[in-house]
Amino acid sequence: MSVRPIVITGEPVLHRAAALVTEVDDELRTLVEDMYETNVAANGVGLAAPQVGVGLRVFVWKMANDDGVPEQGHVINPTVTTPRSPQERPNPDEDTEGCLSVPGEAFPLKRADRAHVVGVDLDGNRVEFDATGWFARCMQHEYDHLNGTLYVDRLDDRQAKKARKAVKRNGWGKPGNSWHPGVDRDPFGHDEHDEHDEHEHEHGSEPAYQRGGDAGDRHSDELIG
Repeated sequence: MSVRPIVITGEPVLHRAAALVTEVDDELRTLVEDMYETNVAANGVGLAAPQVGVGLRVFVWKMANDDGVPEQGHVINPTVTTPRSPQERPNPDEDTEGCLSVPGEAFPLKRADRAHVVGVDLDGNRVEFDATGWFARCMQHEYDHLNGTLYVDRLDDRQAKKARKAVKRNGWGKPGNSWHPGVDRDPFGHDEHDEHDEHEHEHGSEPAYQRGGDAGDRHSDELIG
């Protein structure tokens, strides 16, 4: 297994629909294992194949949930369906979302609170479950990646304007940008949290930042995937 670089908005693979997986071979198995490794290294809750530069319909997750679904898993050629998304404005305190391919940024986005997921795994077994709450948000976020949509594409006008400014400020929006989890500084600040915890531990205090939860837990209501 290896940690792969994560491509940033502007890379063409992120902005077009991914291809159906037609064959499960050693290359695909390696991809899924590397995606698991990369997602953990990036402190993410989910990761789609286009985010590591591979235009295939596969995503992985690592997120505790209340739906009886294994905390870590993957799905190939998924379909994710939801009730109609709420029309009210997102609450910045409850609906803020982030993305590993728009690193270090976060914007509020309203999503459906339930999602039905259907697909297969590497062994050809059917994967089917209902996700709720933040796990449902994660499923929608990753599925969007397979259709060439980033969460910033769904923002309302006010937030979309802020997102465009962030993209311009960071020099993104064109091919060739990426970051490498475990090598580059964590753009969402997990490195700083880890260093703070180490300092607290050395001085005998209870860490303010408990490692081991999903990224949503670590950053309040912010999803990183």
